[in-house]
Amino acid sequence: MKRVFCPKCDNQLSFDETKYPEGKIIAFVCPQCGSQFKVKLGRKTVRTKTGEEEEVKEPDFSCGYISVIENGFAFKQDLPLVMGDNVIGRRNKDTDGVDVPIITSDPSMGRKHCVINVKEDKQGRLIYTLRDFPSLTGTFLRSVILGKKEQARIEDGAVVTIGATTFILHVPEDRVE
Repeated sequence: MKRVFCPKCDNQLSFDETKYPEGKIIAFVCPQCGSQFKVKLGRKTVRTKTGEEEEVKEPDFSCGYISVIENGFAFKQDLPLVMGDNVIGRRNKDTDGVDVPIITSDPSMGRKHCVINVKEDKQGRLIYTLRDFPSLTGTFLRSVILGKKEQARIEDGAVVTIGATTFILHVPEDRVE
């Protein structure tokens, strides 16, 4: 199943892309706002605001990633992390400053919920630190809530819960001790 978002209201729509040939243009009508838009299948470019086409880059998982595994509101997602602070929160069309947006309608997850900091030590190993943004519902590491201004070092396989959503940290295999 392929997912697209309405450009007007950001409503998520799903369809089976295997029923259509590559290059086919599919027209949609958003059931939420009634907006009409088209999507071209198999296209690896996007049109920028200046009207130029830009190639879509594949996600870079070299600094690790999180897998959203328990989310009754959406679907499994693998989201890449980058060096430095990675602000994690609920995806919203109008939210700026979220580096790792989780697609969900979970009202208990904040738009900016927690932060995973990625840095490299002197031996070239990646170090991951988790902290609450702060959020209203808190950030849980292995079912224990992080305190205000508390930072916790996390490693490969760390289970983190924000709102009603749980994710697991995955460290690149070549960066594990």
